[in-house]
Amino acid sequence: MHAALTMKSLDAREFRNALSHFATGVVIATANCHGQLLGTTISSFNSVSLLPPLVLFSIARSALGLDLWRTADSYGVTVLAEHQTELSNRFARSGLDKFADLHFGAMDNGAPLFPDWLAYFECEPYARHDGGDHEIFVGCVTSFRYRPQTEVARPLIFFKGKYRSLASTDSIQSPPDLDVWLHAW
Repeated sequence: MHAALTMKSLDAREFRNALSHFATGVVIATANCHGQLLGTTISSFNSVSLLPPLVLFSIARSALGLDLWRTADSYGVTVLAEHQTELSNRFARSGLDKFADLHFGAMDNGAPLFPDWLAYFECEPYARHDGGDHEIFVGCVTSFRYRPQTEVARPLIFFKGKYRSLASTDSIQSPPDLDVWLHAW
């Protein structure tokens, strides 16, 4: 058994390296907050609950737009496709007009929506939580859309500090629908 690490003994860079072994999808969270457009690339997007339908993402406390995010009446989350690395990089940067010269639409709740989405979720704020150097936003999903299976492109994946692609779209063994609750799916 390993001794518990204290925050003083934990190397932040090594911790980040260990976390990079967990592959994630990439999304962009957006909002139209009192006429000001917000957008940020997120790899911390996750489902929380089916009833009520809740999702979460986190934003760094150092983010320039954090105070505006806290006041947003609604926001959206767009799931990116494999070919959208440039868009992901654009919204991962801070300190510039990320929406300048960019073609985009809007979700019904006013949040910016990018073309070629795989899925998107319209949300209302449900809760915010302390997440250390991040703030965790929990949203109640009010609407969503996803592409039909016949139109689906591959998702943008982030693994070990780099964008990746799925080697195959073939499925592997999954639990039957009956066992969906046993596996927290």
